[in-house]
Amino acid sequence: MTTRTYSVKGMHCASCAAIITKKLSKVEGIKEINVNLANEKAKLEFDNNVLSLKFINDVISKYGYTFATEQSEEGCNLKQNASASNALRLKEEKQQELFEQLAKVQFALPIALLAFILMMWDTSSRFFSFIPNLPIPMELLNIIFMAIATYMVFRIGAPFLHGITMYLTSGAASMDTLIGIGTLTAYLYSVVITLIPSVRKLLQIPDYTYFDVTIVVIGFVLLGKYLETRSKLKTGEAIEKLIGLQAKSARVVRDGKEIEIPVEQVKTGDSIIVKPGEKLPVDGIITEGYSSIDESMVTGESIPVDKGIGDNVIGGTINKQGSFTFTVLKVGTDTLLARIIGMVEDAQGSKAPIQNIADKIAGVFVPVVLILAATTFIIWLTVGSLLLGFSVALAFAISSLIGILVIACPCALGLATPTAIIVGIGKGAEYGILIRNAESLEKLSTVDTVVFDKTGTLTRGTPEVTDIVTLDPETSITSLLQLAASVENRSEHPLAHAIVEAAKKKQIPLNDIKAFEGLEGIGVSALIDTLRVRVRKPLEIERALPEIQKLQEEGKTVVIIEKNGICAGLIALSDTIKEGAKIAVDELHHKGLKVIMLTGDNHLAANFMAKQIGIDEVISEVLPQEKANKIKELQANGNKVAMAGDGINDAPALAQADVGIAMATGTDVAIESAGITLLKGDINKITQAITLSRSTMKVIRQNLFWAFIYNIIGIPLAAGALYPFWGIFLNPVFSGLAMAGSSVSVVSNSLRLKTKKL
Repeated sequence: MTTRTYSVKGMHCASCAAIITKKLSKVEGIKEINVNLANEKAKLEFDNNVLSLKFINDVISKYGYTFATEQSEEGCNLKQNASASNALRLKEEKQQELFEQLAKVQFALPIALLAFILMMWDTSSRFFSFIPNLPIPMELLNIIFMAIATYMVFRIGAPFLHGITMYLTSGAASMDTLIGIGTLTAYLYSVVITLIPSVRKLLQIPDYTYFDVTIVVIGFVLLGKYLETRSKLKTGEAIEKLIGLQAKSARVVRDGKEIEIPVEQVKTGDSIIVKPGEKLPVDGIITEGYSSIDESMVTGESIPVDKGIGDNVIGGTINKQGSFTFTVLKVGTDTLLARIIGMVEDAQGSKAPIQNIADKIAGVFVPVVLILAATTFIIWLTVGSLLLGFSVALAFAISSLIGILVIACPCALGLATPTAIIVGIGKGAEYGILIRNAESLEKLSTVDTVVFDKTGTLTRGTPEVTDIVTLDPETSITSLLQLAASVENRSEHPLAHAIVEAAKKKQIPLNDIKAFEGLEGIGVSALIDTLRVRVRKPLEIERALPEIQKLQEEGKTVVIIEKNGICAGLIALSDTIKEGAKIAVDELHHKGLKVIMLTGDNHLAANFMAKQIGIDEVISEVLPQEKANKIKELQANGNKVAMAGDGINDAPALAQADVGIAMATGTDVAIESAGITLLKGDINKITQAITLSRSTMKVIRQNLFWAFIYNIIGIPLAAGALYPFWGIFLNPVFSGLAMAGSSVSVVSNSLRLKTKKL
């Protein structure tokens, strides 16, 4: 099985997506298909040994659709700029389509507006005596309108007629089918009573024609489709910005010479020189020089990050100051930026569970509307003729038929969910919040409990010196740290590195040492001049000292510093709380969420840290393999759980949680380990992610409401359901306006997410 994503040409509405899904689901060899109306893409999982793109296109081309090759999930296209050039090509195609639509709108809309004004003038003059009749004879106006309507129907509205043909030949009905049947019916009726007056006299029907309605409906529908296409282009701006980050060239050192080459020619192991103001072309590690790098467009962090020898750098970020050389570690689709782009594209093309409602309705919507329109037409002709007379009933029957077919267009229904998903996931990417799929985004909005791993999530994940206590009046704090760091500088133990780092931060010079020895299970020892200094763990009897007891109750690790066998003082070390952790937990509480710490650490350290941060509940001394069971227990109690961890040893718990949140740092991103990945491991992004998910789901529900309400209110109005009671009847022209307005309002509402402050 292989998975590929294709651009879909010829797809205009939710029914189009439903037709493609229905027809291809029946093809042997296709395991899964996901068609997305908003980004006009289809993701297929199929057996490529059995099926080819040509065969798939042969199946769907008869319905008016075509798949164009875009990319494969396996990353067969390894060029760094492949996704950029492909996105550029697709954007150019959409802009060309938009240009063609604009040309049609510029021609049709002025004529439609003029027809609308004349139509309203004529209608108003019949009801209000103070409004004069049209200065143009109706017979002449009908001939002019017939000529214009003929061009509008058969030239400008040709896609709508194709929708009728497709329905008659294959049984596949779409939005174009509805518009086509409605406008063609109005046009043919008007032609008959205009060119064959004897038919009008025989049936005793008025000389009122629908040429103006045909012109106005086609004009307004075209305007709606143009505005919809233009709005949909804006929903993909996040991907466009990410792709725009990719550098086009790189300055490489080869054979001792500095040359500039296209970025796709860069190879792993190359040495690349980066100067101030330049974009980094690929991922790597600095080997010479230092700089300050702006990583904001990848991580969402606005403050430039200082980098030096040994630090990882990310392709697409900007070198703010200083020149440096780095060795290439990753190129093409392996770079962080390429992986982020791929992840965001996949997520934007995925479906949220809530979309299943719209998909099921869209699949049967058009046939139901056709039946409803035909039924309404028959009722008006039969029942209406008995009550109002045949000529009046026929006029209402035709108006209701056109109105229902036009207003019932399911575009808004199909766009309601995917447009919000595309904008929401794009918004998250800009903030360094990578959302794996729409399902994770939807589930995150429902969580009521957030479970944090401690180490690397709430804390920095590395020990730091927290306390220095002198027990010898002749030894200062600075002197004590200098002695300990001088001896520990030879040790490889993580605690030793923390003590040496603390001395470096305070710019304390280290002493020369002799006779260094490691005391297995105890500590280290060395001579500083004639002074024997030993750094060791406390003896059992020493743990009863008040100073040591207090520190150990706080979950800290304590080491003793001896001078010639006498205890001179002690140093306490601990994993420190991440900056902003307490603020993040407070914000989660403000959102009504319960916060739990799940850790393998001892209960003293866990409880002390939890008290500082404001954690509601602590589950400590849990082995990594037991963490998933603890998540299961919470879920069994009815909790919707989000689990935040480092994405490595917490993988089972992340998978078990309703939503797994991986805290990733630098280029070491655990993109595949969870539903949501937070770049830079910033705990504050969890609250931002929850805000984003809730806002996105709120917009989706609003979109679905408006998509449904347009049809729930509009269809009965168009059918004339209120006419027997209050004489209210919706003119087909306003049906066209309502249909266009519904699609534009849904897309515009989704675009509001772009301005949402997280």
